[in-house]
Amino acid sequence: MSHSILLPRIMEIGRDACEKLPTILEGLGIKKPLIITDNMMVQLGYVEQIQKILSSENIIAEVFADTVPEPTESSIEAGVALVKAQDYDGLIALGGGSPIDSAKAIAILGKFGGAMRDYKFPRQVNEAGLPIVAIPTTAGTGSEVTRFTIITDETSNEKLLCVGVGFMPIAAIVDYSLTLSVPPRTTADTGIDAMTHAIEAYISPKRNTYSDQQALAALRLIGPNIQTAYHDGKDETAREAMMLGSTLAGIAFCNSSVALVHGMSRPIGAFFHVPHGLSNAMLLPTITEFGISSAPDRYADCARALGVAEYSDTDMQANAHLVTFLKDLNKELKVPTLEQFGVVKADFDALINTMCEQAFASGSPNNNPRIPSLEEMIQLYTLLWDDHSSADA
Repeated sequence: MSHSILLPRIMEIGRDACEKLPTILEGLGIKKPLIITDNMMVQLGYVEQIQKILSSENIIAEVFADTVPEPTESSIEAGVALVKAQDYDGLIALGGGSPIDSAKAIAILGKFGGAMRDYKFPRQVNEAGLPIVAIPTTAGTGSEVTRFTIITDETSNEKLLCVGVGFMPIAAIVDYSLTLSVPPRTTADTGIDAMTHAIEAYISPKRNTYSDQQALAALRLIGPNIQTAYHDGKDETAREAMMLGSTLAGIAFCNSSVALVHGMSRPIGAFFHVPHGLSNAMLLPTITEFGISSAPDRYADCARALGVAEYSDTDMQANAHLVTFLKDLNKELKVPTLEQFGVVKADFDALINTMCEQAFASGSPNNNPRIPSLEEMIQLYTLLWDDHSSADA
C-alpha cells in the first residue's frame, strides 16, 4: 500500500534561517507579502527583525498583528478584510501556532470567502489560497508543516478542525534562535504538545512507515531535551533539538493523525480557554495509560525513543516507565490541574457531555488504539480532577 506524503515545497532549517526569507520569496514569485503575527512578536522585536531582512532586498511588508491565542473567527475578521481589500500575493506567518493557524484561515477566507464552518472537517480544503511562508517561534505546534488549522466558532464554543492541502504552508523557515526568549511555561506547554503529536502519530491506525520514522526521530530529540529547555531557555543545543523535534512531530502527525488526547483537548480549550499545549499536557498521562493495553508494542517503542526505557526492557516494563515519566514530567514542568488553572468543577461537570460530543465529532478519538465509549470518555474527563486516579480504575 502506498501513502501520499505532504510537505511544504521549501524548508529552511537552522540558526539564522530567517536570513533566507528574501530569497525564498523571490523563488516563489511573492513581491508583496503581508506579515500575519501577534502583538508579542511586535514587542519582542521579531517583526522589525523580519522587516529589516526584507527591506535589505527592497521588499516592503505590511503587518497584521491582531491575532490572538486560540484564534477565533472574529479575531481574524480584520485580517480577512485586509487581504480582500489589498493585492497581497503571499502571507508571512510569524509566531506560535496561533498566528500560523490564523494565517492559514486568512489565506483561504481572504481568497474564497465564506465562514470558517464552511471549511470544517470532514470537508477536504484542497483549494489553493494565498501562499504562506510559515516562521514558527515556538517548538510545539508543528503548524508550519501541517495541513490543519483550528479556529474557534464563538457562537458554539467549538474548535473547528479544518483540513486540506490548502492549509499547508508553501514554505517553512525553522530558526531555533527565535525560541531563545520563550518563557518556561510556554516552553513546557509547547514541548509536551510536540511530544503528544509524535506519540499519537505513532500509535494511530493511520500511521505509515514514513510517519513512523518522523515520529520516532522527534521523540529522540524531545525526550532528552525538554527539561533542559524548560530550566535553561538559553541552552541552544536543547532549543535546537526541541525545534527540530517539533517540526518532525508536525510532519509525523500531518501524514498520520492525532488521536484521543487532541480530540478531548480541543473542547477544554474552547470552553475554558486553556492553551492547547497545556490541555494536552493535562490529558497525556491519563490517556496514555488508558490506551496502552490496545497497543503495548507501539507505546513501548515511544518510551524507548524518548530515552525513558531500555531496549532490553519488556514492553510492559517500558510502558510502566512511560506512564511514570509523563506523570513526573508534568510535576517537574509545573503543569497545573484544571482546578489550579481556575476552572470551576461545577461548570466543567455541566459541560462534560457537550465536550464529549465535540470530541467525538472531531474524529480524532477514532484514531486511538483504544476508542472510548461515551461513559469511558466521561470518566477520563472526570479523572482530570483526581491526581491519584488511574485510567483503568
